[in-house]
Amino acid sequence: MVQTDHVLLEKDGPVARVWLNRPHVKNAVTVELLHRLDEIIKEVDADPDLRVLVLRGVQNQFCSGFDLNELLGDFVGTTNAMDVGVLSAQVCDRLYSMNTPSVAVLEGFVTAGGFELMISCDFAIAADDAKIGDFHIRRALFGGAGPIYRLPRMIGLRKTKELMLTGKLLSGKEAKDFDLINDSAPADKLDECVEDFISELTDKSPFMMKLTKMAVNQGLDADIKSLMIMEHFAVGNSLQSADGKEGVQAFLEKREPKWIGK
Repeated sequence: MVQTDHVLLEKDGPVARVWLNRPHVKNAVTVELLHRLDEIIKEVDADPDLRVLVLRGVQNQFCSGFDLNELLGDFVGTTNAMDVGVLSAQVCDRLYSMNTPSVAVLEGFVTAGGFELMISCDFAIAADDAKIGDFHIRRALFGGAGPIYRLPRMIGLRKTKELMLTGKLLSGKEAKDFDLINDSAPADKLDECVEDFISELTDKSPFMMKLTKMAVNQGLDADIKSLMIMEHFAVGNSLQSADGKEGVQAFLEKREPKWIGK
């Protein structure tokens, strides 16, 4: 376990377990936490032995958003709120764009900045009784780290407006029905559900995970002709890669593949 002030990192075989660690305020985000999280995301993505990043909060709380005491108190006159928004957006974008797949594990409050972290992850699994929502509108604030461009692509325009304009909170079960998360489970079964899910990721080719994630993410904003070119590029790269050749050879030899990561 590697510890920083506000973030914990545990490297557990191929899994990087990252914990937000401010339990006294439901793991509310600070500038320091964002900087530490940014460093850890870069560290994880640069480690070829790590296949999945799992993001969650300590003491059964994911993240209640930005610490408003810091935003409107300590930083008044010293840090522009716009700078905080830019930093938050940069960290969320790094999480979204990293090569390593990421899984958010949602418990307790998943609101405002915590909600933005969640939608920046590739996957999300929630406890049935989690409280999930954008929430900014309830404080006459605006989320600047993804809701207006990630959320509509994830759940559609009408559901995005419903969440952003009402500030409503969804349970884990409701969030699954909203297509906002991948799965939910009773609180006492959450860890088992998470481990089952990540086991489906850690046994795949790291090279193809990277290539597939990049193609899917970029495909959201590309035209059909560009997507066809991208697809042909991805097919060619997969067939010529060491992992692609190993995957085919392992199939022919009726054995499990041994991925090289190239």
